[in-house]
Amino acid sequence: MIKPDIPLNEQERLETLRSLAVLDTPPEERFDRLTRMAKRLFGVPIALVSLIDENRQWFKSCVGLNASETLRDISFCGHAILGDDILVVPNAIDDIRFADNPLVTGDPQIRFYAGCPLKAPNGNKLGTLCIIDQEPRNFTEEEFKALSDLASIVEREFSVIQLSTMDDLTTILNRRGFMLLSEHSLNLCIREGVPASLVYMDLDHFKPVNDTFGHAEGDRALTVFAEQMKMAFRDSDVAARLGGDEFAALLNNSSKQETEKMIGRLQHALDVINRTENRGYDISSSHGVVEYERDKHRTVEALLAEGDALMYKLKKAKQ
Repeated sequence: MIKPDIPLNEQERLETLRSLAVLDTPPEERFDRLTRMAKRLFGVPIALVSLIDENRQWFKSCVGLNASETLRDISFCGHAILGDDILVVPNAIDDIRFADNPLVTGDPQIRFYAGCPLKAPNGNKLGTLCIIDQEPRNFTEEEFKALSDLASIVEREFSVIQLSTMDDLTTILNRRGFMLLSEHSLNLCIREGVPASLVYMDLDHFKPVNDTFGHAEGDRALTVFAEQMKMAFRDSDVAARLGGDEFAALLNNSSKQETEKMIGRLQHALDVINRTENRGYDISSSHGVVEYERDKHRTVEALLAEGDALMYKLKKAKQ
């Protein structure tokens, strides 16, 4: 068995995937309808919408297979996202990459596989729409086109999700995306027994920037702040623009003290920009940090409310 390689743009690809906030979410008819259609159209027992996470492939939609995920190292789809075209394996037994793969030698006894890479609007590959048979078979040109057409529909559905969860200006999550993804991240921290902290941030003196330099410059300040947030926090953290000049981030496996250090790095980076660019105003923020407590914070909303209150208190102290 040959493990799939890791794409050169892996970190960017994972960031795009996680920004959709679809991993570990319940089944949705809009995707299940397409896998049912693929199963009937191609006469196969298994059809999947498979998303390639860091160490696993997770099935957003799954017809004909009693599993929700497998290891990435044994996935056929991990190989498929390395190319631009549909990956077709007529008979896995005859393919050196898969002949001794446990998904071939054991259940579900894969012989035939065809997987079409699914691209996000920015070109990053999220996973595949794939069909699987337990008998070897060929794949015709017409079938090739049909699978590609179905995959395009899946891509459009992901585009709709991305538009509904992404902030247009800063290209980080919006409030809706934050609430969706942070709930999953917080639940993971709870299951793993690791700390989680939320930081609520509000830009200082933002209204005078708009009033004095114009809204285009205000937008630029918001964009710069969001970019520095992405650099200061980790790929696994959930960062968002909640609206206006308010931002938040949920940091997993991070105590309040560790989170304060990251915010210090963020402000240091902003201080460097303020000194070197000399735009006539400085970009800085006030913030409130809350560490999750099981008995105190029932929801992410509770964390946000406490973080907002702390931020407002610190902001008033600056005035």
